[in-house]
Amino acid sequence: MTRRDAAGLLILLTMVLPNLAPHVVEGGEQDIRNVILVLSDDHRYDFMGFHPGAPEWLETPSMDYMATHGMHIAKAFVTTSLCSPVRASILTGQYMHRHGIVDNQRPEPPGTVFFPQYLQRAGIATALIGKWHMGHEDDRARPGFDHWVSFRGQGEYFDPVLNVNGQRRQAEGYEADVLTTEALRWLSEDRPKDRPFYLHLAFKGPHYPFEPAARHKGRYSGKPIPYPDTMARTERNYRTQPNWVRERRYSIHGIDHMETGRYDDDPVPSFDEWYYGYCEAIHSIDENLGRVIEFVNKQGLAERTIVIYMSDGGFHMGEHGFYDKRAAFEPSIRIPMLVWAPGLVAPGTRIEQMVQNIDIAPTVLQAMNVPKPEEADWAGMSFLPLLQGRKIPWREYVLYEYHWEWNFPATPTMLAIRTQDYKYVYHHGVWDIDSFHDLVNDPAERHNLIDVPTYQDKIKTLRETMFADFESRGGLNTPIRIPAGERLDQRKLP
Repeated sequence: MTRRDAAGLLILLTMVLPNLAPHVVEGGEQDIRNVILVLSDDHRYDFMGFHPGAPEWLETPSMDYMATHGMHIAKAFVTTSLCSPVRASILTGQYMHRHGIVDNQRPEPPGTVFFPQYLQRAGIATALIGKWHMGHEDDRARPGFDHWVSFRGQGEYFDPVLNVNGQRRQAEGYEADVLTTEALRWLSEDRPKDRPFYLHLAFKGPHYPFEPAARHKGRYSGKPIPYPDTMARTERNYRTQPNWVRERRYSIHGIDHMETGRYDDDPVPSFDEWYYGYCEAIHSIDENLGRVIEFVNKQGLAERTIVIYMSDGGFHMGEHGFYDKRAAFEPSIRIPMLVWAPGLVAPGTRIEQMVQNIDIAPTVLQAMNVPKPEEADWAGMSFLPLLQGRKIPWREYVLYEYHWEWNFPATPTMLAIRTQDYKYVYHHGVWDIDSFHDLVNDPAERHNLIDVPTYQDKIKTLRETMFADFESRGGLNTPIRIPAGERLDQRKLP
């Protein structure tokens, strides 16, 4: 065991020992809880050490700790798997079609209200530290936050330039380390100690180009990679899939775009190289998540604080010949979600209800005893009762939407509805077939059953339900935006 590994084990022990038998609240009104939301970027749902779908060598002791001593929300989803839209949905509680942020190029529309504004109004101290990424290079402080530390666009993995309450400052070190230090400084020194707090800590990682901290670089090199079966360029994998799925293999977001020769001037590294980098970047995020949990424990805040860990979207790691997200396949739309809250959440619990990113706003307000404002227009629901182990009526399906991007044209506009057992996906604006998957018998979504006679009644019901729901929300008006940003539309030849 290395000295660093020994130190990591010591940190975990200091977290575990104080909370071996936390008291669980049975129900009713809660005392006001502080909330820390830790948000990563493109971390898929199953790449956590404790998850059976993870590479067996992936180490995430902090996430494992949260699952063991808190709750694993096993079926958590985003409403749009794209950075800016999903971040807007988290902060507004609204679908993309409602808040209007449909790509990564433009800022939020004037008048957009973020839920921390309601927290401020209630006297709660608020801080955003990390990635904002609504408006691309626009990192000016937004309404709702007393303390602001951010950076332009996607930011840099090393030595980022930070906007600290309107002042530029050159930082030194790995981005997640720097942001966590800023967060702990605010928690320990700058926040008002006489008020509850909401901290929004948003990391760049493990977003492409998948850079871990230098101390973790090469940690997993040479480990066996569990290549997904649907990654193969075979007739079986594409026999029933829509044409666009096969075609995306050759786009900037496809495996056959990266696995090419040295004369193609391809900026994307080999599959194995970025697979290891992705896992090492997740490990770096996990280490900093551990720093947050350790601080909460040592400062005596554990019984008054909810820590939520989640991602802004999933990520394909070769499935269907893809990398990146955007599509309605499971690796794209499912995210990790962990909640640690001693005294509120029973240790080692897991729920199977389908929770979405639009549920964060109402959940945080209820946890902080802030009544829902009359003007709040939320599509989400509070899952605080689920955290308490209470049985409440819950959604029977989730909706997903993605609108075609001029910048990355390989993925079409799509709407999807997912139940516990089935998924129907409608593809708009392309001469192609739709998709229907039996998630129980085919969790890898290899077989598109859209034309199978046995399922036609189920498909019809899901299609009608999905369109009726979107129509009732005003979600059937496809937005068209003036092209902006770089267009990455080159297609490699098969």
